[in-house]
Amino acid sequence: MPLLEKIQKDMVDAMKARDEARLGALRMIKTALKKQEVDSMKPLNEASEMQVMNTLLKQRRESAELFRKGGRGELADREEAEIGVIESYLPETSSSEELDAAVNSAIAETGATSPKQMGAVMKAAQAKLAGKRVDGKTLSELVKQKLG
Repeated sequence: MPLLEKIQKDMVDAMKARDEARLGALRMIKTALKKQEVDSMKPLNEASEMQVMNTLLKQRRESAELFRKGGRGELADREEAEIGVIESYLPETSSSEELDAAVNSAIAETGATSPKQMGAVMKAAQAKLAGKRVDGKTLSELVKQKLG
């Protein structure tokens, strides 16, 4: 079932259950996906759906962090609740062992020896981890550590 259809069905369930927090998060996700679909003028594929979802996830994490720093715990809690809803639609996160193996394989495949070749290694590692959720920041730090 396409992601938009699944979200629409879950929105109906949230309305019936009167779960306002979940409903708000689902509406936000649906709006972002529809906007991407309209902007690209073609139906979303799985890769573009995941890109939108990862963007939303990153935005929520940054907002929650800023709210915590600003002493706005109730707003940070709301953002973190939205993170939970978004994550429920994403594939499982890559384990540290999988990340390590993908980076080692990408370095061997590209023949990279210096941090200047980090871009090629990142691209190859992300290709190896396709279909799994990967935190770009964590992957980047691991590549830097191995190349530097």
